[in-house]
Amino acid sequence: MSAALPNTSAAGASGKDAVLLVDDEQPLLDVFRAALSPRFEISTANTAREADFILQKKAFKVVVADHLMPGGNGMNFLTRAREDFPHMQRILVTGYMKPEMLLRSVNEAALFRYLLKPVAIAELLSVVADAAKAHDASVVAAGKK
Repeated sequence: MSAALPNTSAAGASGKDAVLLVDDEQPLLDVFRAALSPRFEISTANTAREADFILQKKAFKVVVADHLMPGGNGMNFLTRAREDFPHMQRILVTGYMKPEMLLRSVNEAALFRYLLKPVAIAELLSVVADAAKAHDASVVAAGKK
């Protein structure tokens, strides 16, 4: 990924905040997309590799990634995304409740939040909306430096 990529606006053509969803389970992606699309412009990827490619083409305010996926884990993807797109807010979705893994994930990827499966749609909507606001605040704060 390249930090030099123009990443000036993370709002889509619709004017909605852009959100990237990454999960190898297509039915879950479909549910998340349906829940979030009235308020956000949604892009999806089924692998971390596909998500890396999408991040090179478009700016996002928020990325929501599953923890364990074939061909690459969401934690490593989110850590890379942090390095290249520091204002983009990162949310990890996991079915694992090991406190040490979650703490490591929060620290390494500077997660905005993590969500435990099964994810309640109301919680997903609230967390993504808060993350989009945190993105905007981060961009404003960086501009004042």
